[in-house]
Amino acid sequence: MARSSSGFVAGLTAAALAAVAFLAYQASATVPADLSAGSPAPVASPSAPAPGGGAKQPADPALALPKQSGSGVRVVYSLSAKRVWLVGEKDAVARTFAVMPSTVDPAPGTYAVTSRSGSVPGSDGVRIEHVVRFATVGGVTIGFSAAVDGTMPTPDPARRTGGIRMKRADGNAMWTFATVNSKVVVVP
Repeated sequence: MARSSSGFVAGLTAAALAAVAFLAYQASATVPADLSAGSPAPVASPSAPAPGGGAKQPADPALALPKQSGSGVRVVYSLSAKRVWLVGEKDAVARTFAVMPSTVDPAPGTYAVTSRSGSVPGSDGVRIEHVVRFATVGGVTIGFSAAVDGTMPTPDPARRTGGIRMKRADGNAMWTFATVNSKVVVVP
């Protein structure tokens, strides 16, 4: 009897190892492209002061989270800097990146994500993904997105568009971070 129970335990162990290997494969197959490609680490942001010191500042002051950009978990979009910050708890910047603004800008203020789409044609005819919408200005819907072809061209000034374009890796990060009702703060 001891011999058959050890065979049973060995079979269970083999089945468990196979299940773990399968789950590990599934997890690695669903890693966003920006994580699996070895992209650079997110830029550091001001954080809680160290004992006896002030808040840590990023190496490039232009990358610092804008003052008067609200509080709490939020997306911060600076119109003048053409930059976005994904801000977590305690004003910790998870990621910051440059964007290409659309021809129609939202007014500075606080908004909430109203809807999202995985992949749609953009108002300029370009196929886009990870669309995160948060405002409407004069009938034009404003939102963040990434072109599937990876481009960030300057928009045609003759067309009223609301797509704030970013690189695909940044679009993946935005998609994960900004769910419906997430706070979006637009600063001048």
